[in-house]
Amino acid sequence: METPATLDALLRELRRRLQAAGLEEPGLEARLLLGAATGLDTSTLIARGLDAPTASQRERADALCQRREAGEPIAHILGRRAFWTLDLEVSAACLIPRPETELLVERAIAAIDACERAHPRVLDLGTGSGAIILALKAERPAIEAVATDRSPDALRQARANADALGLDVTFLQGTWLSPFTPGEAFDVIVSNPPYIAPNDPHLNRGDLRFEPREALAAPEGGLGDLYTIIDTTPAHLLPGAPLLLEHGFDQARDVRARMAQVGYREVRSLCDPAGHERVTIGTRA
Repeated sequence: METPATLDALLRELRRRLQAAGLEEPGLEARLLLGAATGLDTSTLIARGLDAPTASQRERADALCQRREAGEPIAHILGRRAFWTLDLEVSAACLIPRPETELLVERAIAAIDACERAHPRVLDLGTGSGAIILALKAERPAIEAVATDRSPDALRQARANADALGLDVTFLQGTWLSPFTPGEAFDVIVSNPPYIAPNDPHLNRGDLRFEPREALAAPEGGLGDLYTIIDTTPAHLLPGAPLLLEHGFDQARDVRARMAQVGYREVRSLCDPAGHERVTIGTRA
């Protein structure tokens, strides 16, 4: 194969390889990989497109492209993922933030704004990279932001993101609500827990192969962690305070039923941009 003589030619070669690998956005990902390989942003790559890449730049671009061709998530290769208005560091220690989770952030902001207290206490259960609670703290600095995760590696990632963004969040290690004493209550609780069935074949495809299984799969056909959170959060919500949950596209009916069974009021589900019921909200009686 002829060695690409210019950055433009190298970009075309990366795009061709990613397209041949069946990736959905080969042009975008080729630019991202070349940027990572060269340290140049998109505008500079365009301006210097006729420059010859160095040998080390070609080798780096080839190595990054091989990782992507093998299916490794682009977020892991780059070490970063944009979410909401934030640029977050990501790793194999936690779930890669998804665009559909921004609906959960949007509705949580509305719940915070409806709270009459000057400094609402907001809790994110299973925070992972910290994406949700950091987005909320960035948008509403007055909140008292708290987040839990059972994974110490995920919490290290979340704390690193909080430090990089200069956001004050209390991170606690523990499964769901276990770090809290009885009666410790919040104005808003949000969570994007694992909700894929353990035997779902999608866990062995695409990006999911590279993400922590414990952040993806849950017992009871994917509903186990959702049910645990629904059952245990009433004791940690102030009267009239909401619980907001992200769940699978086909789980809204089961989540609504469980919330109603536990005693939540005003239970409703909201659709993501793809038209799937993705977030369910209930208010503590």
